[in-house]
Amino acid sequence: MSQNVSEFLIERLRQWGVYRIYGYPGDGINGIFGALRKANDNPRFIQTRHEEMAAFMACAHAKFTGEVGVCMATSGPGAIHLLNGLYDAKLDSQPVIAIVGQQKRVSLGSFYQQEVDLKTLFKDVSEYVQEIAHPHQMRTCIDVAFRTAMSRHCICTIIVPADVQEEPMEYDPPRVHGATYTGVGYAPPRIIPEEEDLRRAAEALNSGKKVAMLVGAGALHATDEVIETADVLGAGIAKALLGKAAVPDDIPHCTGSIGLLGTKPSWDMMMGCDTLLMVGTSFPYSEFLPKPGQARGVQIDRDGRRLSLRYPCEVNLHGDARLTLRALLPMLNYHKDRSFQQKIAEGMEQWWKMLEAQTNVSCNGVNPQRVFHELSPRLPDNVILCADSGSSTNWWARDIKIRRGMMASLSGNLATMGPGCPYAVAAKFAYPDRPVVASAGDGAMQMNGNNVLISVAKYWKEWKDPRTVFIVLNNHDLNQVTWEQRVLSGDAKFVGSQELPDFPYAQYASSLGLKGVKVEHDGEIGSALEEALSADRPCLVEVMSDPNYPPLPPHIKFEQAVHFWRSIYRGDPDKWQMMADSFKEMTATFVAQVTS
Repeated sequence: MSQNVSEFLIERLRQWGVYRIYGYPGDGINGIFGALRKANDNPRFIQTRHEEMAAFMACAHAKFTGEVGVCMATSGPGAIHLLNGLYDAKLDSQPVIAIVGQQKRVSLGSFYQQEVDLKTLFKDVSEYVQEIAHPHQMRTCIDVAFRTAMSRHCICTIIVPADVQEEPMEYDPPRVHGATYTGVGYAPPRIIPEEEDLRRAAEALNSGKKVAMLVGAGALHATDEVIETADVLGAGIAKALLGKAAVPDDIPHCTGSIGLLGTKPSWDMMMGCDTLLMVGTSFPYSEFLPKPGQARGVQIDRDGRRLSLRYPCEVNLHGDARLTLRALLPMLNYHKDRSFQQKIAEGMEQWWKMLEAQTNVSCNGVNPQRVFHELSPRLPDNVILCADSGSSTNWWARDIKIRRGMMASLSGNLATMGPGCPYAVAAKFAYPDRPVVASAGDGAMQMNGNNVLISVAKYWKEWKDPRTVFIVLNNHDLNQVTWEQRVLSGDAKFVGSQELPDFPYAQYASSLGLKGVKVEHDGEIGSALEEALSADRPCLVEVMSDPNYPPLPPHIKFEQAVHFWRSIYRGDPDKWQMMADSFKEMTATFVAQVTS
């Protein structure tokens, strides 16, 4: 039987290995949905509550599986809604393909309803964007889009006008001048630097007496090589947030996260090193790296554009993290002096004691840091962790100890609000036999998470392991921005922008047929988490947390302290509780340091 363009598109997606599409319907893609209906769930369409969530889920699918994520939206407003999730994927270098509808060709240019210049709209977010003007284009454009997304780790967008979707399709275009004939398939290359460059890198690393490593998402598949390299060089290992799962936190000289959400040992290591090895990371905050000229730098990245971007490295190696480290290791000399590494390990031991002391600080409400401190040892070995953006991310970054076999991700370079819960749904579809735990603030839940729970209620019964836990810090405040106003701007909290309306999250989850648990006191945290992690259905844990418990950075600069006190002087509405909580946390930190 002859196919139309939409039926060919769906068949071609199958040939490229696509078995799941996230999206939302609309008349601009009715032809494609007709083809999906005939496809008998191959590939399967997952109906999200909003197109932005479809793009977040496609991004998360790519992050957790290494495959191309696919999302779909109708013309006009549906296509526009995809953009934030697509930018999340773009900035974190994830392969995602967006398929969007468009008005019929005959109406384009007539200011028709929902007519949007989609090629221009998607031009910045996409490495490759094409509008199908003729049926025979579909084969070429889909094939080029997949190979581009896979090879460049980027976004590609295919725009299909409504009338083209219904046109007859021949598998092969006529053999005429100008026709092209593409095929399915892509094999990623082995990207390894030249031996001469590896030797230059080895010379720089071998000469170092205090070697610091910074690893990111590009090192997620190079755990053994990173650990072995650190062992040979006597180095410490700091992790960018996207690389949280790259190295287990039970490695004594692993300093955990770096940056504003990082640890003091990461800061101390970077300020004291004489050599820096960066592996698969685009960590943005250069002020947390050594001062230029302080350390000899070596960087490894599969994207040559990211080399020497944050720190002026002496040797820049364009290559795959695992393969490059494996080729580099035989050239490295074993550093007998372990004093730098030992100092790092001692710093981490003190750091963990300090965090534990902070979790025992009493608050006006639940101590938010204690939630993650108590969650960490209770996590199943093969859990997938998802985080949203906000003050909750501070505790997620610092207090959760990653073990081998775990996965973890969040919106890294875009740092947008709203992806934590959509990421969790994509993780469950990709790995229905693994538990998933997502954390978010009440702002992110009101933005996207509450709607995502509707999708969870729709699909959870088909997941082999139903354990899906959503931890919501309910403090009635857009807390991260509130603290940024105080510490970065020296301004008092602006209640009109920061205060959130109350919402019964646990009760709402229960109304959807999920489990809801509410935590109002510190002593209830452990039992609530255990109840959630053993539930026979997805569970939301609503934590009534203290908004004035400060997410202190690892290193407090003088101007930050000045801004903090200036915000109090300017009449912050929560100044007394803010001062009390800050004093308690700093006192606990000081006592832990003195007694260590």
